[in-house]
Amino acid sequence: MRLHSSLFILAGLLGVLADRQYTIKNSCPSSITLFINGAAQSVLKPAGGTFQTTVPNDWSGFIYTDANGGNQNGTGTTRAGFYGQDGYYYIVKDPAYFNTGVTITPQSPVAGAFCAPASCTNNSCSTAYSQPPTAFPPPSSVPATPPLYECPGTNIAYTVEFCPGGSFPPPGPVVTLHPNGNAGKCLDVRGAVYANGTPVQIYDCNGTGAQKWRLTRGNTKVQVAGTNFCLDAGSAPASGVGLKIWTCYENLAAQSWYYTNDNRVALFNQGQCVDLTNGVLTNSNQVQTWQCTDNNTNQIWTGSPAS
Repeated sequence: MRLHSSLFILAGLLGVLADRQYTIKNSCPSSITLFINGAAQSVLKPAGGTFQTTVPNDWSGFIYTDANGGNQNGTGTTRAGFYGQDGYYYIVKDPAYFNTGVTITPQSPVAGAFCAPASCTNNSCSTAYSQPPTAFPPPSSVPATPPLYECPGTNIAYTVEFCPGGSFPPPGPVVTLHPNGNAGKCLDVRGAVYANGTPVQIYDCNGTGAQKWRLTRGNTKVQVAGTNFCLDAGSAPASGVGLKIWTCYENLAAQSWYYTNDNRVALFNQGQCVDLTNGVLTNSNQVQTWQCTDNNTNQIWTGSPAS
């Protein structure tokens, strides 16, 4: 398979030979869509799907995926970056959201600090830029300093791996979830009873564990922090069905949510969203699933760091 045709047109105009190979590997637990400089290239199968492409030796650009809440335009993604024929490579993370870990491995022996693997698997890593670098040092006998890496030479092949640990990043920080940004009201486990079937409701924010949740943008569980209970929509989710907590299970459709960039918590691929029932903010109002609707303020849930 080959990179997007526009790169080859550019290569032809410049008269540059296509002599650098990239192998992109998906170690994530689900399929991912691969993007190179904003153009979709392929859907890679989970746990080992690969894509190969050959580009000019002086090519510059970004390789990334929009999986797990990233975006096609590169925001909210961890990107593998490459710059020119001098062999510079690096990782860029979005400080606001970390969708996948990434590793870049040159297929060339490590010599000192030259050609060393670059890896970033969480948003606190020090081996990635928070925004793309705008300048690069001239090549020399001294290797670049991380987060910039260097592997000089022609025909160097690279492997870019997404989710090198085999999973998406762990659940996000502990947050409270507020209906439509109302800081005085919180999503709450009724009575702080951590048991299968306990309703999830709206309640005055009080700082208790019943109002502390772990979730992340994109594909996510919505887990009660410090417990093994998750927000659960039941076996037949539909408009008007009350939400509850239940023991967390992997790959259970009733617990597979997607936290969108516009702050909706939607059942993955089911068209149902967490909904403030009838828009009522009265304590003990059980929340429900309802058909996801744009601009429905009953379906906006704003997270803030839990104290």
